[in-house]
Amino acid sequence: MRNSPSSSPHSSPNSTESTDNGTAPRTPLRLGVAGPVGTGKSSILATLCRELAGELSMAVVTNDIYTDEDARFLRSAGVLPTERIRAVETGACPHTAIRDDVSVNLDAVEDMEEAYGPLDLILIESGGDNLTATFSPALVDAQIFCLDVAGGGDVARKGGPGISGADLLVINKTDLAPYVEVDVERMVEDARGARSGLPVLALSRKDAPSVTELAAWVRSLLARHREGSHTPVDPGPMAPHSHAGEDGHVHDEGGHVHDEGGHVHGEDGHGHEEGESGHGHGETGGRGGGLAHGAAHGHTHGHAHP
Repeated sequence: MRNSPSSSPHSSPNSTESTDNGTAPRTPLRLGVAGPVGTGKSSILATLCRELAGELSMAVVTNDIYTDEDARFLRSAGVLPTERIRAVETGACPHTAIRDDVSVNLDAVEDMEEAYGPLDLILIESGGDNLTATFSPALVDAQIFCLDVAGGGDVARKGGPGISGADLLVINKTDLAPYVEVDVERMVEDARGARSGLPVLALSRKDAPSVTELAAWVRSLLARHREGSHTPVDPGPMAPHSHAGEDGHVHDEGGHVHDEGGHVHGEDGHGHEEGESGHGHGETGGRGGGLAHGAAHGHTHGHAHP
């Protein structure tokens, strides 16, 4: 029915730097959980905390645009001490804080490590976004991408970097399948076809075997992280898209170009802006494109993100 998530092609024989006594330094595994709105990301975090907090030292960082709703849900559920659950309010599209500029999340993670370390596992939940939103490997060591049956049985076939390249793809809320007329086995098979051998897990928090399988996958990943045989992999950049509003604001993820009132063109991370009083350009390099900002007064700056 599904690939076993106990192993992953996202590993290599690289080893971590050793300390003077010959043992690898203890650094926490940073595990991201991303996916569309309402797919059950917070529920997955709560489930992992319940399953693993008795054996691992853990902390959680949640992301929402304007609220700390997810953090409050986890605190009220009592899955971890409240001080170990930190909320980040992105104030913008969720992907901006997990991929474009991860500094606010890195600050939160490093604060947790300093306050409660040594930690074994830090879970980082993205705000709900679309099928193309993934974490930067500068922020997480591995990532879970979450879909749910209520989103439609055909979603896995629609693809995207999270579906095809995340370390684990979870198809969540399988207990709801009879009520939304979704064939879970077919949905899992579609997902497997999109993932080139990477693991897929059909999950329900009410189904103990699937919860056990999820926890086992995280334990295995943590073991590989500790021994240095896991290498973070970037599932890929977001697909090109734009948001245009009445104010003329355009957000193009293909070239990462923002137009605040001038005329901007972005191709493969290169932006060129022409306005009434000047012009600008952005130059980038590296995987994932660049980021350019242009305004009517003619100033554009570009830089690359991993």
